[in-house]
Amino acid sequence: MELITRREFLKKSPVFVGTLLFLPEVLIGKVSGYKYGFVEKKRARYYKKLENGRVQCLLCPRKCVVSPGRRGGCRVRENIKGNYYTLVYGNPCAVHIDPIEKKPFFHFLPGTYALSVATAGCNFYCKYCQNWEISQFPPERTYNMALSPYELVNMALKYRTPSIAYTYTEPSVFYEYMLDTSKIAYKRGIKNIYHSNGYLNQKPLKALIPYLSAANIDLKGFSERFYKSIAGGRLKPVLETIKTLKKNKVWIEITNLIVPTKNDKDSMIRKMVKWIVNELGPDVPIHFSRFYPMYKLKELPPTPVRTLERAREIAIGEGMKFVYIGNVFGHEAENTYCPKCKRVLIRRKGYTIIENNIKNGRCRFCKEKIPGVW
Repeated sequence: MELITRREFLKKSPVFVGTLLFLPEVLIGKVSGYKYGFVEKKRARYYKKLENGRVQCLLCPRKCVVSPGRRGGCRVRENIKGNYYTLVYGNPCAVHIDPIEKKPFFHFLPGTYALSVATAGCNFYCKYCQNWEISQFPPERTYNMALSPYELVNMALKYRTPSIAYTYTEPSVFYEYMLDTSKIAYKRGIKNIYHSNGYLNQKPLKALIPYLSAANIDLKGFSERFYKSIAGGRLKPVLETIKTLKKNKVWIEITNLIVPTKNDKDSMIRKMVKWIVNELGPDVPIHFSRFYPMYKLKELPPTPVRTLERAREIAIGEGMKFVYIGNVFGHEAENTYCPKCKRVLIRRKGYTIIENNIKNGRCRFCKEKIPGVW
């Protein structure tokens, strides 16, 4: 079996542009509407005022203390004369229509498309970020467009995408934009999905949850040392986010990008999957994703496929039922298998579904109930 990357596969497609997918009409409209450095300011939520005109951001666990004229660590929130403002409300730098499998979600509306949106900025500094050209820059250094929450929802309705995905960069940094859009989308029958690093404080998270249908959380490793050295954050708040989402019945999938020499030890992977089984249950899908040299880790090789297969073996051995391998086009671990009869339920080639044997949420062959949103 010849294995190629999803990126290589997509480059052969006539709708592939750069690193993202567009519908032709969306591509034409958005390129002409983009403006370099376009910024919209809006009063931020979740901050408190301090002495001497300073503010403390309470949105994410960084809890940045910001002096007048300065910005938080995400680069997109600024203290203007003692009040805190988001600079990315309604001015996204990426608006695309993607297969839901790209997020990745394998147990949530498979075969459908999601209107995907992102702004500049991130509250992590991952050394391997594949979208670093937008995540690691302020909005003055990206091409942005004016697109209000109402206009974004109307776009989803126009293109008949059943969901809006907040993705590509960290959605928490454009929280106000995401929350307002989510409320409108929810009322219009469009589902909201959240692909996040999980670095969001509990209060804003709980305010968002009523409008969320699904979340894919990047669990980047399973040690505080890894999070500090590679992502510039902490592990514990991410775990709290995942548990809160699960407790509130948001459909969860986990992605773990395995980076050679950084988070690929059997002991770390085993510790992580044990936590998932014990805290979330064995039905939560996990995607072990292949690393490719990127951004500040170009000196490392791509993750060996055997390393990903070994991670999958460990996860299955610890009781996880739905374990996938990502970024390896054509691998058999892209498929969904029935945990009872072991037959192929969903056969995939990259982001394309070749065969779907889930009927009314159950295996077509043995009638086993399959967790997910079908």
